[in-house]
Amino acid sequence: MSLFAVKPLSRIIEESESGEHQLKRTLTATQLVALGIGAIIGAGIFTLTGVAAAEHAGPAITLAFIAAAIGCAFAGLCYSEFATMIPIAGSAYTYAYATMGELLAWIIGWDLVLEYAVGAATVAVGWSGTLVSLFHNLGIDLPVQILAGPFEAVRMPDGSEATGLINLPAVFIVCAISILLMRGIQESARANAVIVVLKVAVVVVFIAIGWSFIDPANHVNYIPANEGPSRFGYTGILRAAGVIFFAYIGFDAVSTAAQEAKNPKRDMPIGIIGSLIICTILFILYAHVLTGIVNYKELNVPSPLTLALNKMPYTWLAITMKLAVLAGLTSVILVMLLGQSRVFYSMSRDGLLPKLFSDIHPKWQTPWRSNLLFMFFVSLFSAFAPISVVGEMTSIGTLFAFVLVCGGILVMRKTHPDLPRPFKTPWVPLVPVMGVLVNLALMAGLGWSNWLRLFVWMGLGLAIYFGYSRHHSRLRTVPVVGPGKGGR
Repeated sequence: MSLFAVKPLSRIIEESESGEHQLKRTLTATQLVALGIGAIIGAGIFTLTGVAAAEHAGPAITLAFIAAAIGCAFAGLCYSEFATMIPIAGSAYTYAYATMGELLAWIIGWDLVLEYAVGAATVAVGWSGTLVSLFHNLGIDLPVQILAGPFEAVRMPDGSEATGLINLPAVFIVCAISILLMRGIQESARANAVIVVLKVAVVVVFIAIGWSFIDPANHVNYIPANEGPSRFGYTGILRAAGVIFFAYIGFDAVSTAAQEAKNPKRDMPIGIIGSLIICTILFILYAHVLTGIVNYKELNVPSPLTLALNKMPYTWLAITMKLAVLAGLTSVILVMLLGQSRVFYSMSRDGLLPKLFSDIHPKWQTPWRSNLLFMFFVSLFSAFAPISVVGEMTSIGTLFAFVLVCGGILVMRKTHPDLPRPFKTPWVPLVPVMGVLVNLALMAGLGWSNWLRLFVWMGLGLAIYFGYSRHHSRLRTVPVVGPGKGGR
């Protein structure tokens, strides 16, 4: 079997409609937008904005958000066409399988593990730290032994550093969300919608109240002079755009729920583009207020929002914002775990992973075994692994996925020119070509060390593919369609 054999689109649609593996179509366009916002507004905006401003962009972090949004917009238009043509679970993995072949589909599916599962574990540790800080504001100090793993030195609310035994709050949130996802996507979407309304409202309040505390002096020299490679200046803005790209991770997760949308042809473009537009506006305003209240040189801290709140004479706002951060991180974990299980669901049905990842619960109609397995591994990682800066690594993996999706549109327009497209990416080939170039530029801005880690991770994935997946692929049992030969 050719490594670049594509999966016929007729078979993709047929399998998506099979009764044994049918997912329940319950999600509306509004819920899809909420899922996108739930994934996007969270870890990135609350943690990485300050580091990117202090180390790379200065007050021009707002321009970095715009640059990252441009890359997302090009990819989002391409995602929307794919999501309406192939309205089933799987995201970029499914799209790559239908256009560029099994090997590249496996690569992108393995790449998404880095985005979703590893990202969820890291965000869970951040959720734990935020909870500890909130409890401290309320006069409750929990023992450090249950707040951090044995290999991690954490800064306590009183400023001291200590190590623990296990991060129980992180384990709790991963398990709670996994159980919610096992119970049903509709229940998860409803809970997420409440969280989204809460955190968006509080972010808007912070912007509205904080605007009056902006010190214009902090925005003088808006683009600081370049001090070296990727440190301020225009190269710094590019590097910052790659760093804070983590803040945009999640809008593509909307497409993983295509098979559970009531009307995917109409709802998927609304969910993807709508969530991206709303979040970009909020990010720019948030970054402008943050760097206006606090000088960018002081923002190289894990929780830059706290610095801004301390400069405002409203003690109630600090507690409210920490509640919003908790809500934001909760919804990020929810959508990441949702996206991960749906990608592996599709890969399992193709034979590239064991069958347990596509087993559907007879009552809940969710891939519960997959959720259960990820609950174990993600919570294990959250409990004992030291938290580290994985934002750049997660960003480069996601950017790589976007490059493949944009390239896939060019391939599909050539190999399937007559296929119905309820939503068509405009200005082809300009939009997908610009998507490839902009996202490659953002990847280049992240530096060679992140490229090296990406290659190591992909090497591990290829070993699994050639050792297991290739020999169990379901494409081996049907006539293979080569690239450029159609597949309708």
